[in-house]
Amino acid sequence: MMDKKPPKPAPRRIFQERLKITALPLYFEGFLLVKRSECQEYKHYWTELRGTTLFFYSDKKSPTYVDKLDIIDLTCLTDQNSTEKNCAKFTLVLPKEEVQLKTENAESGEEWRGFILTVTELSVPLHVSLLPGQVIRLQEVLEREKRRRIETERIPSSEKEQEPTEDYVDVLNPMPVCFYAVSRKEAIEMLEKNPSLGNMILRPGSDSKNYSITIRQGIDMPRIKHYKVMSVGKNYTIELEKPVTLPNLFSVIDYFMKETRGNLRPFIYSTDECLDYWISFEPAVSYLQSPLLPESS
Repeated sequence: MMDKKPPKPAPRRIFQERLKITALPLYFEGFLLVKRSECQEYKHYWTELRGTTLFFYSDKKSPTYVDKLDIIDLTCLTDQNSTEKNCAKFTLVLPKEEVQLKTENAESGEEWRGFILTVTELSVPLHVSLLPGQVIRLQEVLEREKRRRIETERIPSSEKEQEPTEDYVDVLNPMPVCFYAVSRKEAIEMLEKNPSLGNMILRPGSDSKNYSITIRQGIDMPRIKHYKVMSVGKNYTIELEKPVTLPNLFSVIDYFMKETRGNLRPFIYSTDECLDYWISFEPAVSYLQSPLLPESS
């Protein structure tokens, strides 16, 4: 099989907007042709596999999904013979319906099979034709999904993810580039494994209403700290010894950067778009050491 680059992700701004809809981790994305039981024809969607849910968007740049499908109770995935050249077709057999999927080429079909079976069976399938690098990605997703399920089981049912209300999806106010819908533990792992990408992550708070900032500061003996950012009306308050109130989350990030003389840098995955963003914001004194901010309790 020829080596093939993964599908180009949705633009960063759209990606950040979609994070407001669900905290489920993004494992794989790309175009899919989908035919559900009530439909006569396939519909073309940009599709995201988040946790064990498929989110369908009308196109790559749509901020909100038009449909979704929970596949955690997948009974089996069956292949279909296709008369179309370089096209993969398969059916997701679920307790209440059967959903037919079709990919634009055979290679992406193998990837979709691999990711779907990995998160539903909690094991990397042996019967898919993937390159070593793609198999490593499946193994990483498997570990993330196992951790997610363990953490979900620990959360009281009243606090588990609920359907978002309409006013929660605010597409006019995108999040700072260093916002990730990850847990405290995942944020720490991201910072420790990728120190060159930055050392400050904005993430949802434990109550899902407020926010937290996780930082990794220091060179010889790096320290991890967490700061609460409370939503107060239209403002945000950083819980420090002397609380600081700011008008938006972008100002919160700027505050941390300025107070540490540029030592704290937003954690940004190194795509070209993110690199351009960082070059435009990186302060001239970003490599200076500065005292740690007092951690919130």
